[in-house]
Amino acid sequence: MPSAATALSSALPDFAAVQERARPDMQAVDNLIRGRLASDVVLINQISAHIIGGGGKRLRPMLHLLAARAAGYQGSDHIQLAAVIEFIHTATLLHDDVVDESDLRRGRKTANAMWGNAASVLVGDFLYSRSFQLMVELERLRVMQILADTTNAIAEGEVLQLLNIGNADTDETAYLRVIERKTAVLFGAATRLGAVLAGLPPEQEEAMYRFGLDLGYAFQIADDLLDYVSDADTLGKNIGDDIAEGKPTLPLIYAIARSTPEQAQSLRRAIESGGLDSLDNVIAAIRDSGALELTRAKALGYADAARSNLQVLPPSPARDALESLARYAVDRTY
Repeated sequence: MPSAATALSSALPDFAAVQERARPDMQAVDNLIRGRLASDVVLINQISAHIIGGGGKRLRPMLHLLAARAAGYQGSDHIQLAAVIEFIHTATLLHDDVVDESDLRRGRKTANAMWGNAASVLVGDFLYSRSFQLMVELERLRVMQILADTTNAIAEGEVLQLLNIGNADTDETAYLRVIERKTAVLFGAATRLGAVLAGLPPEQEEAMYRFGLDLGYAFQIADDLLDYVSDADTLGKNIGDDIAEGKPTLPLIYAIARSTPEQAQSLRRAIESGGLDSLDNVIAAIRDSGALELTRAKALGYADAARSNLQVLPPSPARDALESLARYAVDRTY
């Protein structure tokens, strides 16, 4: 007989059904995004269109839309805020790809690979500034404060990650500090803003924030896991990019702690030197150590914590969709 948790999970909509539920609002967001990307500078239009049209799941804006509806919001400001969230996220992608020297994202050439680093950084700055123009139009000081704090935290996360590059002594606590700022805070802002728009009381607003934050942790940990268990065609980026860039992500951190001294030393050298010369050995050591299972369990723990925070909201199709996103964050293959 299936467990209660299994029965609950199977009763939730799948990701395609979640997308369909959010589709009317997402269409409005997409229309707004394309309209507000327009510039009389041709290169801005080219690069913006390339990355915005890159086939992403639009998970963060969709998360905000669903959070607002689950919280009972009936207005339309969530459309503009969802566009703001997507602009902020897209700006970070442009900057990330330059810092990481990436040439592939979502199965397509990155903007920096096509137009160069300088253009990518400057268009990322354009998207940041455009996002602040949009949020100012809403004339809500609390909204501006949340998003200003969030973008500042994201910048801190990028710098923290840079400091950890090539550092084989990075531990789990340091890793979690990076992904909190780099990923989870934008998820948390997306869901908190849904609660703010709906005027929920502080306790419910905080629970909505915790839902998004924990979901962001689960999503990023699962993403780092995929770097060692997926393939380039499915994942849409080069396999082994994290180790090639010297990023000590959780699978590597766990593997170093659980491997034989010889394997641990090999993993440490791979982080410190970067490159893919020993990728097969690195993946074998990670798998042998049980690090993949531990990493997945960590992601599942955050996903479960996220779902528990939703109990402050009344049952609704939008709440079911949010619960489904917590499951999807860990179960996805790309």
